Amino acid sequence: MSRYGEPMSFAVNKSDEQWRDQLGLARYQILREAATEAPFTGSLLNVSTEGEYSCGGCGQVLFRSEQKFDSHCGWPSFDACAPGSIIERPDHSLARVRTEILCSRCGGHLGHVFDDGPTPSGLRYCVNSLAVDFAARETGA
Repeated sequence: MSRYGEPMSFAVNKSDEQWRDQLGLARYQILREAATEAPFTGSLLNVSTEGEYSCGGCGQVLFRSEQKFDSHCGWPSFDACAPGSIIERPDHSLARVRTEILCSRCGGHLGHVFDDGPTPSGLRYCVNSLAVDFAARETGA
């Protein structure tokens, strides 16, 4: 069961204990309990290097640097995701309904997506830095 009560099945499944051991406390709280890092504190907020952002739980590629933009919201923001990499679902945890984004492979909580992005997609995937890993793209010498 998920924290919202509906059953969800993912390709990567682990017990809470296994996730805690793998992720450590801060990442576990974000990826498995839908916590949020404080705005403007994430290590990936100002990264502008070319590369890929993958799920911190299972390694699935979620975003590419070309999709990242500065939204001034306090979290890394992207205007698109890798096809099929993200599941969206309603989040009723605040006074207004938001759209939560989860890794489609392991169900890890990444953040939220909003329809106020400045690019042609109109989307702003607002992502916790602790929810993802960044790998710089190797450049040819």
